[in-house]
Amino acid sequence: MLELNHETVCFVIAKAREFQAKEEVVIPEVPGSPGDDWALQVLADHGDDWCLQEVRDIVDDMEPIQQVELVVLMWIGRGDFDVDEWDDAIVEGKGAWTPRTADYLMSTPLVADYLEEGLAAFGHSCNE
Repeated sequence: MLELNHETVCFVIAKAREFQAKEEVVIPEVPGSPGDDWALQVLADHGDDWCLQEVRDIVDDMEPIQQVELVVLMWIGRGDFDVDEWDDAIVEGKGAWTPRTADYLMSTPLVADYLEEGLAAFGHSCNE
């Protein structure tokens, strides 16, 4: 089951809250640009943001399976999977893994809430 250090998850949660609480980014309409790439465009506009960089650093230092577990924890918190479906979610997460896990997480609206809910599903909280 969940083998991630919950303190690391709490650090990601805190940085995600800090990053996403900043002034909302407005993405300009660029003729010929793909519309489905909005999340990566938002992150590209904030490439020098310290919160984003801290999350990238910590996630990039994780082993790929730990990155997958972090994403699956978010999925559980979002309601895509139940705790009992952990193994199935891990299989799906492994198939979807990319080296841009931090960007995927940080471009997800409410990622901090989802990670917090995922921790709670396993009986952990950031207030421990």
